Amino acid sequence: MANIFVVMTSLVFGLMINSSKNTFESLDSNVHAYATQLILFDRSLRFYGDGADNVRQGLAVYLQHAIADPSRADDAVQHRRNEAEQRLTEVANELNLVAAADPARQALLDDLRQQYRRIVEKRWMIVEQEAGLIPRPVIGMLVAWLILIFASFGYRAPKNTVIFIVFNVASLLMATSIYLVLDMDSPFTGLVQISDAPLHRALAEMTN
Repeated sequence: MANIFVVMTSLVFGLMINSSKNTFESLDSNVHAYATQLILFDRSLRFYGDGADNVRQGLAVYLQHAIADPSRADDAVQHRRNEAEQRLTEVANELNLVAAADPARQALLDDLRQQYRRIVEKRWMIVEQEAGLIPRPVIGMLVAWLILIFASFGYRAPKNTVIFIVFNVASLLMATSIYLVLDMDSPFTGLVQISDAPLHRALAEMTN
């Protein structure tokens, strides 16, 4: 019976590792793509000319707020996230105030608005991915199986200091592994986090 639990636990834990890895890599890729879109949007605004200066300034201010905390869960940071979202909305308001003087500039303006929409879509993709994908019942089931496995092995093992130390070290390593997997499944919190270096590079490009 214990062997069945060992096999099932290994399978479930392997699926959890794969899920958290995919979540982390996908979100990291989206952050890089988001930073790239912001840089291209700023370059397009710069190419448009003086009429888009206020939009560029608003975009830089938004990115500063986004870097302060791109996506977190607690109340204090939720306020910063709402403030960053408000700054991004102000970018749209400034963009709507830009008036094209001729058909060529109108085409550029239409392209700017499409780029802005793509930026908003990418931002919400990042926000929606932050919660993680591993269901809590699966975590509870894995912990229950591990308890049964350790209880079964501990019941049959000799009672001595070596066995006691080995069991405690094994349980500590297993708990640490589960913590790291769950930490990777929420890439904006904990020890293992998505780097905000792409956003810093984007801001540096905007302010140069």
